[in-house]
Amino acid sequence: MSATVRPRAPFFTGPRATLTPRPPAATAGQRGSPAVDVRDFDFFYGSQQVLKHLSFTIERKSVTAIIGPSGCGKSTFLRSINRLNDLIPSARYQGDILVEGSSVYAPSTDVVGLRQRVGMVFQRPNPFPRSIFDNVAYGPGLNRLVPKRDLPDLVERCLRQAALWDEVKDRLDEPGTGLSGGQQQRLCIARALGNQPELLLMDEPCSALDPIATQKVEELIFELKREYTIIIVTHNMQQAARVSDYTGFFDRGELIEFDGTERIFTTPAHERTEAYITGRFG
Repeated sequence: MSATVRPRAPFFTGPRATLTPRPPAATAGQRGSPAVDVRDFDFFYGSQQVLKHLSFTIERKSVTAIIGPSGCGKSTFLRSINRLNDLIPSARYQGDILVEGSSVYAPSTDVVGLRQRVGMVFQRPNPFPRSIFDNVAYGPGLNRLVPKRDLPDLVERCLRQAALWDEVKDRLDEPGTGLSGGQQQRLCIARALGNQPELLLMDEPCSALDPIATQKVEELIFELKREYTIIIVTHNMQQAARVSDYTGFFDRGELIEFDGTERIFTTPAHERTEAYITGRFG
C-alpha cells in the first residue's frame, strides 16, 4: 500500500531571501491560452522510448522548472520544443507540441523560424568567436528583424535585459570569449533575446557557474519572466524552488507530477516526487 504523503516544511528556504522578490506569475485572467501545450507526446531514439505520453500545459510569462534524475528525459523534452532532436537521425515522435497555438511538428512549420521564436541557453556558455556586439547583433541582423541602423539600440536593450550592459558597454568590440564564465552565459542569454523569442528554454544554465554567477542568472530569470515564458531544466532542486512558479517532476520518461512549485516542494501528491526531493529516491 502506498505511503501517505505528509505535509512538511518547505524543502528550501534560506537563500531565497537574498534574491530579488519574485514577480507574480500571470493570473488566470491574464494567461488565456497556454504558451506551450504538450499533447500525448512520445519521443524515441530508434527503438528506445525516452518520453512517454506527456500531456500538460505551460503558462505564459511564468518560469517552469523540469526536475528529475539523470536520463529521465528532461533535456530531450526541452529539445523537442525547438526540434533540436531532429538533428539525430534515429529520432522520431508521436503526439504534438504547440507553441503559442501553433504545432511545432506541422509539415508547414519553418524550423529555422521556430528556433528564432524559441530561444535556447545551453549548459555551458558558448559565445560566438566574435565581438560582444556581434554576438547579440548577428541573429537579428541575419534574420533582418530590425533595420541595420537600429541594431545598436537592440544590442543595448538585450544586454540591459541580460543585466550585462553596465559591465561591457565600454568594450563592445572585444571578443565575447574574453568574458568571465558568468558574463559569457548572460551574453548567451542576451544573444537569445536578440532574436525576439516568444519562449526561452534553459538547459542547466548554471551548471558550469560559481555561486555568485549563479545568483546573478537566477535574479535575471526573475526579471525576464515579466516579458518571456521560461522553461528551465535543472538538477538543482534548490534552484528550482528559488526561481520557478511551476515544477514538473520527470522519471523514466514520464511526467509524474506537475503543479505549483510551492505545492510540489511542500505537499507533493505523489510518493515518487516526495522521495526524489527528500533524497530518498531509488
